[in-house]
Amino acid sequence: MSEGKKMSSSRRHHLKSLMLQVAAHWLHEEAKELTATKEAYVAERCPSLDLSGDQAALMEVCKKLHQALDRIDEERYDAEAKVAKTNQEIENLKMKVTELAGVKKPALKKVRMSADAMLKALLGSKHMVNMDLRANLKQVKKEVKEEAVEAVGDWRKNIEDKADRKKMFEFS
Repeated sequence: MSEGKKMSSSRRHHLKSLMLQVAAHWLHEEAKELTATKEAYVAERCPSLDLSGDQAALMEVCKKLHQALDRIDEERYDAEAKVAKTNQEIENLKMKVTELAGVKKPALKKVRMSADAMLKALLGSKHMVNMDLRANLKQVKKEVKEEAVEAVGDWRKNIEDKADRKKMFEFS
């Protein structure tokens, strides 16, 4: 499939349903294989019982079965202990991986807020501060322009004063 073209939703759903059908078939086959394996294991490990004979023979068979059950219980306990230990090791390794990788913080989004909203967020809703910062900025800009005109006049006046002083020193 080329990068430019996208698959239609009906085609995607059709493929997904086919994949699910195949997976369900595989699970069914796996369950059949598992039951067949169990039956083969039981047939191999536990031969059919011969119950003909007297009571002493049957008691002997029962003792052998109890011994086999005890041995199997010990093996099961050992296997469960190994599994629990392995699961604990896996959890510890997962924790180490997360510690080494660190927690990724999501990217911050840019949010436009008014100055009033920022002050309200910073100071809390109890403190009501209403400021029109734009109006204050416009006033400052106007004042700066007025000062600039005066500063130019002062600058020229200062140069003229210095020129007069220079002339005074030159004549004397």
